[in-house]
Amino acid sequence: MKYYILQLGCQMNISDGERVQKVLEGLGYEATEDENQANIVGIIACSVRQKAIDKVYTRIRKWNKLKDKKNMLTFVTGCVLPADKQKFLKLFDLVFTMSELPELPNMIRQYGVVTPAGTQTLDNEFETMLNLPAEKPNEDVLPLKAVKTPATQKKKVLPRPDKGIEEFWHIKPKYGSGFEAYVPIQNGCNKFCTYCAVPYTRGREVSRLSEDILREVQDLVDNGFKSITLLGQNVNSYGLDKKGEEISFPDLLRAIGEIGNRSTNDFWLYFTSPHPQDMTDEVIEVISQYQCLAKQIHLPVQSGDDAMLKRMHRSHDLAQYRHIVQTIRRLIPEATLFTDIIVGFTGETEEEFENTRKAMEEFKYNMAYIAQYSPRPGAASHEWPDDIPIKVKKERYHKLTDELMKHSLEYNKGMVGKTFKVLVRGKDRKAGFLSALTEGKIIVRFASDDARLIGQYATVKVTSAAPFSTEGVLVEKAAQFSA
Repeated sequence: MKYYILQLGCQMNISDGERVQKVLEGLGYEATEDENQANIVGIIACSVRQKAIDKVYTRIRKWNKLKDKKNMLTFVTGCVLPADKQKFLKLFDLVFTMSELPELPNMIRQYGVVTPAGTQTLDNEFETMLNLPAEKPNEDVLPLKAVKTPATQKKKVLPRPDKGIEEFWHIKPKYGSGFEAYVPIQNGCNKFCTYCAVPYTRGREVSRLSEDILREVQDLVDNGFKSITLLGQNVNSYGLDKKGEEISFPDLLRAIGEIGNRSTNDFWLYFTSPHPQDMTDEVIEVISQYQCLAKQIHLPVQSGDDAMLKRMHRSHDLAQYRHIVQTIRRLIPEATLFTDIIVGFTGETEEEFENTRKAMEEFKYNMAYIAQYSPRPGAASHEWPDDIPIKVKKERYHKLTDELMKHSLEYNKGMVGKTFKVLVRGKDRKAGFLSALTEGKIIVRFASDDARLIGQYATVKVTSAAPFSTEGVLVEKAAQFSA
């Protein structure tokens, strides 16, 4: 018997999906990439954009037609707004939050499905998971934090999909790679950016126990994982919800740095995404002190205009953001800088957009994930007019992309003639080449057909540069393949 999962959205959803896979495989199901061959099909949903939700409806319509021809169980989980959940209950067999994942085996059995492992003795780890106390129906709500915006907002309540998230974190994931891993350190968000629906799909911030995080990181390092990414909607507010009970984010990084100092296995530790409001000098200082803490920082700016940042309820201004970047440049001059930017947000003027372009020119990002604004269902701005024409959004997107390419190319040209330690991630689209990343997540491709290099470090000399990638020649293979 087989399962198929469609994963939509961000790295957090990918990480969540790894735990869903672990539960299903603990029941005896095998993964398949062909949904037509699956007995259980599910979606890890994303509510960031309407297009992602539209994909959910498209897929479930297809699956429900398949159910006329074969026995098939359908489920949806992930980031789901309360309004969508009510609709999904009529379309899917099972609708559950990630905090309810430990109860999925019982849900499947109660639905009348006999699992492959139904008559087998489960291993101790899975029995422990199944013996977790059942979640009670979740009726608790939290009041929505007041947001000062130009428009009058309706009073909303915030559901608690985060209840029981600690039990979810106890499930060991089925990592999607043998050398790269995501480690969730928190769930939810307290920021209430007006364009974002995360607080309504994942709830308030909840920090995972640091001892569990450090144990998972230690296990990954011991097993040879070379790229580890800490995940959270706002990682640098880690521990703030448990003051006096948990360590701070800088202390968490420091503890991982010490793991790196003790280990004979090399690894790079990343995190995403931080919020400028909580990005302290201490975080940057700790990164500068430990070799294993990767010298790459993703720092979302969203806009380079203070008035726009207020409308977005970003809780920081450009001066604060500038201080953070200057501190990074001073303490970690070799660090690469990535960001997120939204163009065409409600009411964005030409002057406000130009300030964003100037910010990109000033900070010289290595990479920027630029999004053309579209209303997010459930977010505060969803009720505001989407008043920037699509044509204008596209023009602004291309202007920022051109600006980004200029600075990315300038940085990459500076790499030419130098050698870099890289992590080989797989075959490149260019035939006969492998693709790798530097510690700063700059793409380096090089000629090789040696698949044994995938998942290993190598040394490459850069010979040419393009705006978002470089090309080089292999100088040295990983030690075990150097002969």
